[in-house]
Amino acid sequence: MQHSAVLTFQPSPRPVRWSALFRALLALVLLGVAAGCASLPANTGRTASQSFTDPGSTSLGRWVNQRRAQDGARADSGFSLLDSVDSAYGSRLALIDGAQRSLDLQYYAIHADNSTEILLEKLRDAARRGVRVRILLDDFNTVGKDAQVLRLAFEPNVEIRLFNPVPGTRGSLLGRIATSLHDMERLQKRMHNKLFLADSAVGITGGRNLGDAYFGGDGNSKFIDLEVLAVGRSVRDMAASFDRYWNDELAYPVQTLMTPQDLDALRAPAAGTAADASRATASAAPASAPASATAPAGSVAASASPTVLPAATQTLVVAANAPARFDLQRLPLTWAPSAVLVDQPGKIGPGDDEADAGETVVDGLLTVMQQARQDVLIVSPYFVPGAQMMKLFADMRGKGVRIRVLTNSLASNDALAAHAGYARYRERLIALGIELYEMRADQGDSSGGMGSGAKAGAGSAAGIGSGAGGGGGSKSGASRASLHSKAVVIDGRLAVIGSMNLDLRSQRKNSEVAVLIRSAPFAQFAAKQITATFADAYRVQMDQGALVWRAPPGASFKDAHQEPEADAKLRLLARLIAPFAPDEML
Repeated sequence: MQHSAVLTFQPSPRPVRWSALFRALLALVLLGVAAGCASLPANTGRTASQSFTDPGSTSLGRWVNQRRAQDGARADSGFSLLDSVDSAYGSRLALIDGAQRSLDLQYYAIHADNSTEILLEKLRDAARRGVRVRILLDDFNTVGKDAQVLRLAFEPNVEIRLFNPVPGTRGSLLGRIATSLHDMERLQKRMHNKLFLADSAVGITGGRNLGDAYFGGDGNSKFIDLEVLAVGRSVRDMAASFDRYWNDELAYPVQTLMTPQDLDALRAPAAGTAADASRATASAAPASAPASATAPAGSVAASASPTVLPAATQTLVVAANAPARFDLQRLPLTWAPSAVLVDQPGKIGPGDDEADAGETVVDGLLTVMQQARQDVLIVSPYFVPGAQMMKLFADMRGKGVRIRVLTNSLASNDALAAHAGYARYRERLIALGIELYEMRADQGDSSGGMGSGAKAGAGSAAGIGSGAGGGGGSKSGASRASLHSKAVVIDGRLAVIGSMNLDLRSQRKNSEVAVLIRSAPFAQFAAKQITATFADAYRVQMDQGALVWRAPPGASFKDAHQEPEADAKLRLLARLIAPFAPDEML
């Protein structure tokens, strides 16, 4: 019998939304802001807890066991590719509804908007019917409006812990960076893991955070993402990883850092406009949550507003329909040998990165890539190879291995500094014979490839042979696409999907998680989705010593020697930032 394994790699960290951090730091320097010092309270009153250990006693666990027997599977882990927003959102809602004992979520960012309001409301409902809910969230983005997701921590049967918390104000990202400049090493080490686990029986991992931009509901931007839904032993390996982070000394219960009154202060709008008055009226809606005798100390169950988050200004089109239409029972599964790769939480602890990093998830991935014989497909939103990775690529090309890379263009990249770091490697990558593709920001009416399914709620179950994600759902031309998927496919037989980018921050700064699946059908299906996305991306080549961008069908631009879809101001800004963006910080 084949078994999955959990591979834990020793320490080293990194912040994911580096663009926001870099811009904030640059603004602070230019404005000459004097930073004050802030410190964290003692992490006391923290109680250790463990994942649910008997998934077979739950409906989800029984379904997994039945499917394994029905499929005649020899491997003890099954997988389905979630390559569209409908499958990503609908599967989460279905797992919340189906959970009977536990829901464990681990994320870098949960944004307070329409899609997450629905998810958080369903999590609260699950907790009220007796499901234990644990949410582990990196603390970097819990500021301003996004801090409101922490209200759920004051509900009975729900715990939220913040990993590697950042001291100082939560009023704005700029403000909390200003009060943490004395400890920049800590500030830039972030927990980037992404897990969504139900009853330790079914889990989701990949690149997606929680928020409208990740589920097709943001009118300004849309992240193209890729995830995998797993069942069986691999989920128990993910759960063991969750426990290590949850019980780590860097995981602070929300109550040690904030009170309901602190959240109320952040929620209160600034006075002076009619819109402010309207929002204030909405937030003062009468309470609907009854007090509970079992509520923990400090619970606001008796005074909470009807919604976990502030009233949404509009409803996400997809959300209401997704739960009824997404049927886990019909989900195609590929049973295969696998391994869960995960960094130790100590990677984010204090210390020297080079001395303490040890073997990381990215190191492990590079080791696997060295075994390629024919072809490697790489999808990495932030792609800053560094010397070690460039040497690996040169060795692979020397053995005749074809290497194709999809990353963000300047126009599609949400991390300007990361793009500046990547740009300095383009000519050398092409000189090695690496085929380089950049995401097209204006997706227009293109279809096929990763993230091309209809918005959440369209309701098809994604997986091998399901075709979900290749269906060509409509896209708004006003919405800017940005690559957010992290995946590697090797020789059409091995696929790795996770939270890691191929850059030095994922390798040496952030903690990451990924699942390695050894299955030709699964790997080839993933490769098909990836290469379909290549077909709608810009091909970057050299022509007479200069970079040129070849437009895909349906796209055009005036000058093939300039970064497409990027105006002169953005191109200039990227060049100005480049000298101040060292590889190890990207």
